[in-house]
Amino acid sequence: MSLLDSLKNVAASALGAEQHGALAEAAAEVLGRQHGGVGGLVEQFDKAGLGHVASSWVGSGANLPVTPDQLQQVLGSDVVAQIATKVGLSPELVKQGLSTVLPILVDKATPQGQIPATGGSLSAGLGALLSMFGTRSN
Repeated sequence: MSLLDSLKNVAASALGAEQHGALAEAAAEVLGRQHGGVGGLVEQFDKAGLGHVASSWVGSGANLPVTPDQLQQVLGSDVVAQIATKVGLSPELVKQGLSTVLPILVDKATPQGQIPATGGSLSAGLGALLSMFGTRSN
């Protein structure tokens, strides 16, 4: 079983595929708007002392894990609450789901192992992520 399959199984145990799809879409929208895409998100992780984690998602090597609490530290409670409201899940489930989804979303949005010159759009990786979970973006 590949690492990606393992992540998919862990994610599926916490949330259903439909919920993951909704979570990924909401995260791409909110984080893209509030954090300036992949580049802005990586910068937020860097400011929180977790730049090496987000950089691993962009790079061509293995993705380092992020905990739900680390995500809240980086994103802030308001952003987590906003995503939770948007998808109809508790903030705890959102943090747990994002800790699985966000590394994959950023990884898929940076297929060349670099943040594109334009900063990179999180939604660029959304289609690949949703197809991995067996859902589609409308």
